[in-house]
Amino acid sequence: MKRTADEQLADIAQEFVRQNKSKRRWRIIFSLLFVGYFYFVSYIGVSGSGILETVLKKESPFVAEVVLSGTIQSSGSIDADEAIELLHSAFESENAKAVILRINSPGGSPVQSSRIYKAIVRFKKQFDKKIYVVIEDICASGCYYIVSAADEIYADESSIIGSIGVVMSSFGAVDAIKKLGIKRRLYTAGKYKGLLDSFSPEDEKTLMHIQTSILDKSHQNFINAVKAGRGNKLSKHKDLFTGLIWLGQESNKLGLIDGIADANYIAKHIIGIDSRILFEKEKTLLEQLTEASAKDIVLAINDRLISQNPIGSLQ
Repeated sequence: MKRTADEQLADIAQEFVRQNKSKRRWRIIFSLLFVGYFYFVSYIGVSGSGILETVLKKESPFVAEVVLSGTIQSSGSIDADEAIELLHSAFESENAKAVILRINSPGGSPVQSSRIYKAIVRFKKQFDKKIYVVIEDICASGCYYIVSAADEIYADESSIIGSIGVVMSSFGAVDAIKKLGIKRRLYTAGKYKGLLDSFSPEDEKTLMHIQTSILDKSHQNFINAVKAGRGNKLSKHKDLFTGLIWLGQESNKLGLIDGIADANYIAKHIIGIDSRILFEKEKTLLEQLTEASAKDIVLAINDRLISQNPIGSLQ
């Protein structure tokens, strides 16, 4: 039976609709697969970066752990603004039962050190929580200024501790430029404006001013902070505030620290909580995922190299 043109057009239209439905169905399937894959990769990345673990840990009692490392200076490795923000976050966390500050620094700015010291004293009262310090390789000068605010201080036997003093250094090249026939031309408004100029002769009045008004007073501020923080724990050793440094064992005898221990021991045996959460500068989710992916790649490459050369892996 011969079909009419209208019937043929109807068949063509129905086939077109079927094909469109099929394409739409596959588009939906592929879209769902893509979304599922994205969430799976995100989950793996988040799991690898420790985000989920951290979130779960915060639901039960834990120890907040803050890590500071480097020179203490504005916009430097240990900047007062950033350090205080991290410490505040650690102290204010509801389920944080105590704070551990792991620190490794040769010192730095007395102003930045004083600000962090005062913040610790303030947070201890505000949140009614204890803070324990763990000194790693070194804690000297401004670093010890900071940690003296803690409730207890611990270190390794080989940690370098102390240097309770103040220093201001320069150099003098007056004789050298004379021998070279160079004349120093220094123009100032204010009699002592060029008082630290390395190419001008030293002035006794200037030196006395620097010693008594700058160095001695800064040193006394340092000593007062240490005494306020450590109290009767400090020994009466005559060289305690002379700028000398000591290793962990001797520092313990002098009362500069409370014992030899690491963060793990303090959390488990002194605070009594195994779970620790690291407080560090916040990273975006993209940074965390990228970091986790990079770690996975490095581990994969390392495993591959070890499997190909097991002997070399022991060297």
